[in-house]
Amino acid sequence: MAPPPPRRPVVQRSLISLLLLPVVLLALPTAAAAGAGWAPFRARDLLPLLPRGLTWPAVGSVHSAVDLLPRFVAHVAPEASSAVAWRATCFADNEAVLTLTHSSSAAAAGRNATTAGAAALGGALLRLKTASAQSWTCMDLYVFATPYRIGWDYYITAQEHTFEIKAWEEPGEMEYVKQHGIAIFLMPSGMLGTLLSLIDVIPLFSNTIWGQDANLAFLQKHMGASFEKRTQPWSANIRKEDVHSGDFLALSKIRGRWGGFQTLEKWVTGAFAGHTAVCLKDENGTLWVAESGYENKKGEEVIAIVPWDEWWGMALKDDSNPQVAFLPLHPDVRARFNETAAWEFARSMYGKPYGYHNMIFSWIDTMSDNYPPPLDANLVMAVMSMWTRLQPLYASNMWNEALNKRLGTEKLDLHGIITETGKRGMSFNQLLTIPEQDDWEYSDGKSTTCVAFILSMYKKAGVFAPFTESIQVTEFTIRDAYMLKIFEDNQTRLPSWCNSGADRLPFCQILGEYKMELPEYNTIEPYANMNENCPSSPPTYTRPLGC
Repeated sequence: MAPPPPRRPVVQRSLISLLLLPVVLLALPTAAAAGAGWAPFRARDLLPLLPRGLTWPAVGSVHSAVDLLPRFVAHVAPEASSAVAWRATCFADNEAVLTLTHSSSAAAAGRNATTAGAAALGGALLRLKTASAQSWTCMDLYVFATPYRIGWDYYITAQEHTFEIKAWEEPGEMEYVKQHGIAIFLMPSGMLGTLLSLIDVIPLFSNTIWGQDANLAFLQKHMGASFEKRTQPWSANIRKEDVHSGDFLALSKIRGRWGGFQTLEKWVTGAFAGHTAVCLKDENGTLWVAESGYENKKGEEVIAIVPWDEWWGMALKDDSNPQVAFLPLHPDVRARFNETAAWEFARSMYGKPYGYHNMIFSWIDTMSDNYPPPLDANLVMAVMSMWTRLQPLYASNMWNEALNKRLGTEKLDLHGIITETGKRGMSFNQLLTIPEQDDWEYSDGKSTTCVAFILSMYKKAGVFAPFTESIQVTEFTIRDAYMLKIFEDNQTRLPSWCNSGADRLPFCQILGEYKMELPEYNTIEPYANMNENCPSSPPTYTRPLGC
């Protein structure tokens, strides 16, 4: 039997931690007094090295899941008249220039040189100069991107660094860089902070109390959500006789795989719910639920129509601790709701896939005011480029078809789309903001997300009259839907089983441990071209009239 491993490194680590702890504690007031000035070291650089139990609360206040996102700092193009300059987290003074290289005389590679494509095309050399470090212990971590590649490097010393692209992927990349340059992104928390931010992201998708706490904390910090506990019972005893065709269901999961995705979706769109469904009654009075995003036996997300009892039973058994709100239509809206047309639409869509094609385009309406920092169109393009390389079929389904629709082209890949956009004198950012059209047909038919499916049904049923033809519901987010002034506005007409005890809400909450918040619920009358140019910046998500 092999001898047990020596324990000395653990003792050394503990000793180092004990020696560093008073230094870090002394550094906290010093750093505060110094403001943005130089210090020998910064507490945030050393906190991760100390015992988790002592420093984790402080680390959590410095880093969060959002810090995992790169922040765009500059485009660096060749033959620029001057160096591009910016301020980073560690180094206050940074500048970069880009030089095109020929295959026979490419400069020496940097630490993380990227190689690809035919060498005959040549490449490029990025020279990045760092100066004025904020401490001895800090570092800056960068991501460099074109629509064809992504690379990275980190810098801990004040000097000139190089990052080389030895060969272009294809002529299109070279032409793109000549016109637009290489995008530089900064990881704002450096190497350790980025790793800690990753640790903060992982629990968002954990189906545990730990995961639930992480999701609640994220939404409280970034959206101002309150999560007040409800009085018992947490599930309503629903009378089906009080439920009618067209009544809206808003759901919010707060842990597990879908809980994590919904949390991020809420943050970027401003919606305080993450999924939706709609009630339908047939000619026999049987209650059904129709939804886009129902997971079938094959694990596919499809449009389905299921009996109420089955749907409600699954909600009660769902271990992601869902919160469910029931939003009954206003009596005047219900009076004009064409139930026959609603059923015809639902049956015509039955079994079709969830609307992944246009999912992100209901969120992006403006050039810059829909992105929670540090997100922006530059990062969106970089992420699209990365996914196109890793999962080309996924990328085609998620955005390529939709971008082709906006250009009036067919079957262009992302690189072709970017090239065609440039030929038309448009930026990629402008392309993203072109409104989705409800009548667009994709390779697998009409594409509707959970909320677009319901609102498309509302269009067919006459809810949006007289604006039916001038509203594109595929431009609506979940937030846009529950803000529509089409729901019951008289609490005395809500069903008696609607809310329990002191939980008096303007709608019915039928399931969940926490009170659901739907800010600005039932406040905006429908109008032509609604929600085609609306900002949605956190934490207030202010929406101007008539956007």
